[in-house]
Amino acid sequence: MSAASLPPTQFAFRSAAGIGLSEGAPAFGAPAGFEKQNGNIRVLQYSKNGQYLAWATPECVKVMDAQSLQVVQDLALKDVLEIDFSPKGTFLSTWQRQIKTEDGSHKNMAIHEVKTGQELTAFSQKSQNNWNVQWTDDEAYCARMVSNEVHFWEPKNLAKTPFTKLRQEGMSQFSLSPGKSTSVAVFFGERKGAPAMVRIYSITNFAVPLASKSFFKADRVQMIWNQLGTNVLVWATTDHDKTGKSYYGETNLYYLAVAGNFDCRVPIDGLIHDVAWAPASKDFVVIHGQMPSPKTTLFDHRANAVHEFGRDARNMIKWNPQGRVLVLAGFGNLAGTMDFWDRKTLKKIASVSARDTTACEWSPDGRHILTATLSPRLRVDNGYKIWHYTGTLIHTEEINELYQPTANTSAAAAAAKPAPLRMGAYRPPQARGTPAPAIFAAASGSPSTAEAAAAAADANLSKAALKNKKKRENAKKNKDGSEDVAVAPSAPASGSGQSSPARSNTPRPNSNSNNNGSKSKPQNGALVSSAASSNSQMTETEKKIRNVTKKLKQIHELKEKQAAGEILELTQLQKITAEATLLKELEALKI
Repeated sequence: MSAASLPPTQFAFRSAAGIGLSEGAPAFGAPAGFEKQNGNIRVLQYSKNGQYLAWATPECVKVMDAQSLQVVQDLALKDVLEIDFSPKGTFLSTWQRQIKTEDGSHKNMAIHEVKTGQELTAFSQKSQNNWNVQWTDDEAYCARMVSNEVHFWEPKNLAKTPFTKLRQEGMSQFSLSPGKSTSVAVFFGERKGAPAMVRIYSITNFAVPLASKSFFKADRVQMIWNQLGTNVLVWATTDHDKTGKSYYGETNLYYLAVAGNFDCRVPIDGLIHDVAWAPASKDFVVIHGQMPSPKTTLFDHRANAVHEFGRDARNMIKWNPQGRVLVLAGFGNLAGTMDFWDRKTLKKIASVSARDTTACEWSPDGRHILTATLSPRLRVDNGYKIWHYTGTLIHTEEINELYQPTANTSAAAAAAKPAPLRMGAYRPPQARGTPAPAIFAAASGSPSTAEAAAAAADANLSKAALKNKKKRENAKKNKDGSEDVAVAPSAPASGSGQSSPARSNTPRPNSNSNNNGSKSKPQNGALVSSAASSNSQMTETEKKIRNVTKKLKQIHELKEKQAAGEILELTQLQKITAEATLLKELEALKI
């Protein structure tokens, strides 16, 4: 896939002036056909599948198709403060501040169908924290906590009573897993000297938990699932640190496998600052320890520490969508340094300074990252910057009173797709990994078939064997060439310039023909090859054209690698930037 054929990236931003929309690299401009929305915009969000962009004003909620840029729904809902899409963008949830009524019947949280705009159901939801329902990835179910129960609905029956309930005394939090086989993790706080606990259930069977883990020192938890929904990290926090080592309470991290065959406390030191699973769901990174030099550690799927990224002032982890590049950053009250790491080699790619950053988000192409300085955290120097993963700042935009930037994730899947594999002919298991028998090439009598058989045999040789074979062939060619170029009285050659078949294997020191049958003239007692003759006859301009063309071909190959998702070195990226100069030079040489 070439760079030009990659799906375009898009991001939106909310400011005091309204909503702005911009294309990503390399265009960096408002897309054609977008009408800027002015006024007081309270919240802005893309659907998780990238199909829609929704925003709320004091008077209404609007939903726009992110591709056609046409408004598809205009919901007459006043004073909406929160909006959220279901995973496939089928449903839109809204939350308004609750109004006190005599009977307490104000239902301030509602679920709408995006296609029709119809309100499907509504609830009374006092707290703005955890206000929305949770959905399974396939939108087969949604769930909401009511007192000590988790209620489950099917989308077609949202207005009816829940089809099932999970009842557990003392339950205070729950979290639905992503993935195909949905599980629900529930948290029970410490009570009467009993430890806190996390249990995991299948949503089809609440009788017996799939896994459970009990622990102390946990007033609240954050449950962090991997993308497959097979493992969960439980980040437990207390309100106060009884040891006096921290003002922020104590933190611990626990690991649970949904299968129930493994759980443990993750071995970390000190306060936890951030935790993030890799997109591949096989490992995770934790920043932990005392500021100003906490430690950053990579753990495998069994919570074993496999790599240390060192100690530095970092408090944020950001994986790119493809999981190949990892950003470790120090924002907030830290200096604003961002380190880019290659996950494959575990080597640092670049380090940049992004001072006063209050928001950070990867572009779905996995090559660019957005940093922003937002209001009201900082009321000066508001705006955003776009960085390349090699540390190059490629775009800056200043926006007065910028409140929120958000990226459209629709291009992530397409940009992350590997190049399709070529399918070869079927070979039985016993014949796989071996070259095709040479008898087929000999029997066919076709030179191309014989060459293909020889190439297949070479492909199955080890690197060392192939290298030795090439050395032997070169030595043989040099030996034959030395015999051919010996100076001697010339002998008559055939009219075609080739020796007869009967004498093809006999040395012919008198012949003026080289091994390929082509003739060349003697010079200083030796024969000059046809390639050398052609090079000597080239003008300086032709040589320059050849060199420039060679460089352009290399740049084309590098761009194809880049489009396929391969990470390039900084020197290779610099070579790509020279393409325009080389094209101009080539045009000038051809005049």
